Amino acid sequence: MNNLFQYVPGNSLIHRMNPVTKIFLTIIICVAAFVTDRLLFLVGLLAVDLLIGIVAGVANRTWNIFRGLLKIAAFLFLLQVLLTRKGTPVFWIITDQGLLTAGKVVLRLVVVCMPLALVLAVTRITDLTNAMVQVLHVPYQYAFTLSTAIRFIPQFLEEMSGIMEAQTARGVAFDKARGLKKFSMILPLCAPLLISSVRRTDQTAVAAEVRGFRLRTRESGYKKYPFTAVDLGAVLFSLALLAGAILL
Repeated sequence: MNNLFQYVPGNSLIHRMNPVTKIFLTIIICVAAFVTDRLLFLVGLLAVDLLIGIVAGVANRTWNIFRGLLKIAAFLFLLQVLLTRKGTPVFWIITDQGLLTAGKVVLRLVVVCMPLALVLAVTRITDLTNAMVQVLHVPYQYAFTLSTAIRFIPQFLEEMSGIMEAQTARGVAFDKARGLKKFSMILPLCAPLLISSVRRTDQTAVAAEVRGFRLRTRESGYKKYPFTAVDLGAVLFSLALLAGAILL
């Protein structure tokens, strides 16, 4: 699970794109998913997400993300089907409108989450931060905060896994618990995770101040992020997706 947030080195077309273009493409896909109300268009957006992962050379990572989202999507699909009463009954309390609405909900979830995870797989966090500062003129403090939060996600997951292993060694049977029981067993572990997170945050803040965090400006970065023909093509493709979602 931790490696889902790690950068995968490569020289693909997606890797060479400007980080700002990747962010723009991701945002447009998310907006298009919520603008459109057509099921087939949502399926097309899902195909675009999968195609991006294949072109970027991270097909295995794409499949792992997709498989992880399916578990959450299955629960939401069942919940939506059982709660929707409008439409013609198909089986028991399940209606055709409920099936259609549930399909749209889970497709939107997968379509929105996949590009966000793929951006982290094909973009270095440092490049993402520097591009936001140089190109978008985002203050470095905000860009650094965002990148640090993203960087800490796998570390928090690793710490949580270590805490669970320590509790398992003491006789806590996490592997045998299911559903709400497992959730009730994990909930008390949030306290030591919170303590370690606060400690790590304080250490990071001190290290940043020592290295002149407040002296960093937009001109401090040495690496440039020019827009190329590939970026222009990606922007035009994004706008075409958005236009299609609005027209349909």
